Amino acid sequence: MTTAFPGAAPVADLSDNTNLFGVPPAAARALAGAADLAPRYPSPQADRLRAALAAYAGVPAECVVTGCGSDDVLDCAFRAFGAPGDRVAHAAPTFSMIPLLAEANRLRPRAVPLAPGGDHDADALLASGARIVYLCSPNNPTGGAASAGTLARVAERAPGLVVVDRAYAEFEAGGEAPALPVRAGVLEVRTLSKAFGLAGLRVGWGVSDPATVRALERVRGPYKVGSIAERAAVAALEEDRAWMAATARAALASRARLAAGLAALGRAPLPSQANFVLVPVPDAEACAAALARRGVRVRPFARLAGIGDAIRVTAGPDPAVAALLAALPAALEESAPRPPGAGARGGMP
Repeated sequence: MTTAFPGAAPVADLSDNTNLFGVPPAAARALAGAADLAPRYPSPQADRLRAALAAYAGVPAECVVTGCGSDDVLDCAFRAFGAPGDRVAHAAPTFSMIPLLAEANRLRPRAVPLAPGGDHDADALLASGARIVYLCSPNNPTGGAASAGTLARVAERAPGLVVVDRAYAEFEAGGEAPALPVRAGVLEVRTLSKAFGLAGLRVGWGVSDPATVRALERVRGPYKVGSIAERAAVAALEEDRAWMAATARAALASRARLAAGLAALGRAPLPSQANFVLVPVPDAEACAAALARRGVRVRPFARLAGIGDAIRVTAGPDPAVAALLAALPAALEESAPRPPGAGARGGMP
């Protein structure tokens, strides 16, 4: 998405993995007419939203839990199924909130490097002795998806809770993405922040067997989804699926153009099945800062396991992608490490 601020250069913000192709129209109409909900408390368990999510996912409502964003669902899972000192096994690299949420719940994060080719290492995850195993598919920030065999192996053999974070499922599917088959002890975590374009409303959800959902509900607490957010989310799920699918396909087409453009610059990204790509660079923080000075925002990652420094770029509208591709060569030159005595880096043109 390209924006402009008074007195500032235009900004192409490709730093967040959200839907950069607009606002879902039915949800926007629901928000515009939702002022009447402000004085009243929301439904304690977001019942209308739960029903709409169940219909979208193709599962019974008792298999659905909601939360204030998917982070909240993950936090509830760690709190419900982990005891102080238990391990949480996760890939390295993966979603940066996982070790933070684990430590906040007095759990011990256990990082397991991704397997060659980018899949999760099922054997290493299972050998970690973890009470909770977390898999992100497609994985943030690398973009690769876990294979069906990996997911099945971990689900079958893990001794405790298996969490499968499918925040980017709609991009992997190129449109609507029903839930995985419900399995006892496996929690699939989803969100409306990505393909549905409602990141500002904080609507997360999960799918699991009824017993797991009840355990999550016991620690979740009421009123996690506000009434205004619930109204907009229900509208999006019931009326904006075609919009979501069309914009998801637009993001995938943009990703292909972005990857080709990066490869032409000698910076081929990692293979991705999400709406973003990860691009190895010599100095991620310096490169991101140099891009920001040229009106482009990306997310830097320093010293990723098995990768090194990299920048993550969201696939967005063509003008934003063009701005990134135009700015990157100079940003790389400016941010390139210099040997001692080689002089200062080049300035912004």
